[in-house]
Amino acid sequence: MSYSQSFLLRTLNRIERVGNRLPHPTALFVYLCIFIIALSWLSATAQVSALHPGTGEELAARSLLSGEGLRWMLTNTVSNFINFAPVGTVLIAILGIGLAEHSGLLGALLQRVVRVAKGSALTASIVFAGVLSSLGADSGYVVLVPLAGLAFASAGRHPLAGIAAAFAGVSGGYSANLAIGPLDAILAGLSSEAVQLVAEDTVASSDNYYFMLASTVLITLLGTLVSQRWVEPRLPAWQGDTGPTENQTEDTPSFRWLRWYCGLFLLALLWATLPDDALLRHQQTGSLIGSPLLSGIVTLIALFAAGAGIVFGYENRRYRRADDWIAGMEQSMASMASYLVLMFFAAQFVNYFAWSGLGAIAAIKGAALLATLNLPAAPLLLCFILLCALINLVIGSASAKWALLAPIFVPMLYLLGISPEGTQLAYRIGDSSTNIITPLMPYFGVVVAFAQRYDKDLGIGTLMAMMVPYSVAFLLGWSIMLVLWMGLGWPIGPGGAEFLVPAD
Repeated sequence: MSYSQSFLLRTLNRIERVGNRLPHPTALFVYLCIFIIALSWLSATAQVSALHPGTGEELAARSLLSGEGLRWMLTNTVSNFINFAPVGTVLIAILGIGLAEHSGLLGALLQRVVRVAKGSALTASIVFAGVLSSLGADSGYVVLVPLAGLAFASAGRHPLAGIAAAFAGVSGGYSANLAIGPLDAILAGLSSEAVQLVAEDTVASSDNYYFMLASTVLITLLGTLVSQRWVEPRLPAWQGDTGPTENQTEDTPSFRWLRWYCGLFLLALLWATLPDDALLRHQQTGSLIGSPLLSGIVTLIALFAAGAGIVFGYENRRYRRADDWIAGMEQSMASMASYLVLMFFAAQFVNYFAWSGLGAIAAIKGAALLATLNLPAAPLLLCFILLCALINLVIGSASAKWALLAPIFVPMLYLLGISPEGTQLAYRIGDSSTNIITPLMPYFGVVVAFAQRYDKDLGIGTLMAMMVPYSVAFLLGWSIMLVLWMGLGWPIGPGGAEFLVPAD
């Protein structure tokens, strides 16, 4: 079946051509830094200012090319990077989760989830495992996607349907999970940096957790429905073999020691959180709100994942001495080199934007413009979701996009009564929904390569045509759930995190 002449593919091909002309995300932030420096000078020369609606203070643009601005840039370059919220928390999380991946634990767990499912449950288990794989950063792309193709082929079903279901779960459901992962830390850090342009507020890694927990169920159901009703029926009956079999005959791993470790860790966590005066509760109020448990959740996840990886590695003789798992942590940090380079320039951009005053001024004027439209909170967030979904087609990195958008939209929507947690959640919906239909997503080419094992003539357009139904279903389903959630007034995360800024 050919989709090459369809209107959809012609449109996506145009988007791909335009997107390929964009610079590398790191280079983009370098150019943005230069742009902000020049814009701050022009704005200060033109005496651009705005009246803060909360304090009544007049905020004037400051030039980064002035003597004061040049001294500030020179003396704050290091602190801008070191104190940039996403950097430390993500590195800590990757130390632990990367070790679990290096030991083979994540791969073994994903394989077990897929292999125990039979018949009609196979598709759902693959989508669900894809959603969970985001805890291991990009492990789902290199482990679950090819495994899903093998699983479908061995069941006599077309392997491309398995690859599509896994891709939808891993990438389309990247912002849904049963646990808090590295992306939560990245986005929360950027949101905290952004909201402080106009208010003394912060966003915790857990502030979208309730909504993301429900999203895990939603994405699994939608992904399964789309696979069975639209994607797989369009594919011919599978006549081939089971496909590539490398790494398919590994010894079955043992989980006995790991079960003991998980049980002991859970008992220790319950001991430290359940009593009113427990170690991880707030020491003054005894509540979990503002407690070390929530503020240190990333560290706890890293510790659990690292311990689980080490236990699994020793039990299955992948690790024989400390040098082995230390090498795993070093490998995890080495894989973060491109992230650190990106974050260095993103940190400078965010701080340049804040110091110049342009962020606060743009937020105040933009909020005033949006306020004249008199849009209720729900339609306003739906418009923002659509905007993020479109931007995602040309900028593939979730953290790069949020580093660019957060300093503008988090303060702007905050002044219109939408909480930074709510704005961040809306961004995640738009970002995750269109990941699977843009060739600019880093792992899109990897998925094409896996699919070409079963159809050597398969091209980008064919994969896009397979993934568009998932993208549309996720965007519509998530948006409907957001509107219903807001209407019911449910919190979106622990500690009372909501879509709207609490009234004074």
